[in-house]
Amino acid sequence: MRKRPGIGGLQTAAAARDQYRLLGENVAKIRTDLMKEQLTTFRSQLEDFARNHKNDIRKNPAFRSQFHEMCAKIGVDPLASNKGFWAELLGIGDFYYELGVQIVDICLATRSLNGGLINLQELCTLLCQRRKAARDFVSEDDCLRAISKLKVLGSGFEVISVGKKKLVRSVPTELNKDHNEILELAQAQGYVTVEEVERRFSWPSGRATDALETLLEEGLAMIDDGHRDCKRRYWFPCVSVSASA
Repeated sequence: MRKRPGIGGLQTAAAARDQYRLLGENVAKIRTDLMKEQLTTFRSQLEDFARNHKNDIRKNPAFRSQFHEMCAKIGVDPLASNKGFWAELLGIGDFYYELGVQIVDICLATRSLNGGLINLQELCTLLCQRRKAARDFVSEDDCLRAISKLKVLGSGFEVISVGKKKLVRSVPTELNKDHNEILELAQAQGYVTVEEVERRFSWPSGRATDALETLLEEGLAMIDDGHRDCKRRYWFPCVSVSASA
């Protein structure tokens, strides 16, 4: 019969467990303190880097994008506020807030043409044209960052992916899977027909017509009936060839 441990043995085992627990807590604290020290060093180095390269960060969109990636890795968000160290040093906050205002203006101005859904490339082109006087080139990354700040306004601004394209939505329209598939199909020519949608997705006529008419009612499509084959074309300005040129 196996002998059970006595009181002394249990006390020894409990003391050993306490020692291991204390040792583990000490090791964890040392690691945490070391990580905090490293992050403080990284932040200080990042500030020095920003001071030395502030003109490149302001003027070069590729450089600016890489700078944002470095900031993200150590938990720094230069866009968190338009006040404070980063805003005073780089003016980054002001740059993106101004960009956000211009994005809203462009989306409102083009809404009657595209129903509130604009190609991200087209939006960047229009922004660059508007900002010629400022001599600032605006990249897609800049647009995406500015749009992400617009979300806090609850204004319905969102970036959605349709196939290989990114579209900026400025109206609270809900697009389902059928709508997205039609928009992706339309990227080839800028338009689709009911027959083309039925053939491509093996949909019944009612399903294709309902989806297309919904897009038409939402202002995302335009109809063209002036063809000899008598087939109605549903044009989508947000994904048309001219919009991405």
